[in-house]
Amino acid sequence: MNSLAPYVAGMTWGFMGVRGTWGNEAADRSMETMVKSTGVNWTAIAFSALQATAFSTEIPYWKEPTVTDEEVRWAIGKAKSLGLKVCLKPIVNCADGTWRAHINFFDKDVPCEPKWSDWFASYRAYIVHFAEIAEETDCEMFCIGCEMVQTDRREREWRELIAEVRKVFKGLVTYNCDKYQEDNVAWWDALDIISSSGYYPIDDWERQLERIESVVQKYEKPFFFMEAGCPSRTGAAKIPNDWTLIGDVNEAEQADYYHTMLQKCGERDWVRGFMLWDWPAQLYAPKQAAADDGYCIYGKQAAAVVAEAYADKLNLFGR
Repeated sequence: MNSLAPYVAGMTWGFMGVRGTWGNEAADRSMETMVKSTGVNWTAIAFSALQATAFSTEIPYWKEPTVTDEEVRWAIGKAKSLGLKVCLKPIVNCADGTWRAHINFFDKDVPCEPKWSDWFASYRAYIVHFAEIAEETDCEMFCIGCEMVQTDRREREWRELIAEVRKVFKGLVTYNCDKYQEDNVAWWDALDIISSSGYYPIDDWERQLERIESVVQKYEKPFFFMEAGCPSRTGAAKIPNDWTLIGDVNEAEQADYYHTMLQKCGERDWVRGFMLWDWPAQLYAPKQAAADDGYCIYGKQAAAVVAEAYADKLNLFGR
């Protein structure tokens, strides 16, 4: 897999990437704690730029609240100093709260209506800008998009974007498709790696892995889960992608989910790892872990499950 380690024992760090929250003592301590607690060998440094709505065509990535270029360079440098390989992952979100998967426009241009061409021009500027920074800072991987479900059908525009990214970035290039969408992306051949969000119900992993394996075989590309995880919340194991789910704090359910996911995926040698979701730049205090019902595993039962599974894989395959 080129410069990719045989196994990606990874964690996503820093999302959402709010300006002023990186490059300080708390962020420094957060990343160090992530490495000590989980034994990761990779991190996906994730941040977002905001467009106003799902139908807006400008992505002003240079404005607040997006982290600055200097903060991004700091995060990459910090990860490198800790011995991690880095995937830089710029994400676009909607300021009005609409999930980015719903960004969409008419397939045929209509006067006075927002257009795909305008949106992709803005998105291309955003992505290529950070691809250049990824190259300057020796990132091993670059992710060109995350869970952009309604855009996935725009094959020509994505292929053009990939070509532009490859002009400035020489490392591995991937796209993080959404859960259940692995077989709906027709342009995996243009990328180095297939990656997706693995938020599958705890009792459905076998069926979903069977489906994904056919995609991996078709394109003959390496595969790993760019996102995967489960909140520490009652009921979350059945619907781990629902961050709005109401439920009591439940560390055991989160730990059980991780155990099952890592076990099922570990039985498939084509699943080359994870960038688990997620580890914040501003980490809660250890004594607050028992009251936290989010995805972060710091100070929770799931942390030991992940650390053990990652150690076993890295002992087997090396870092």
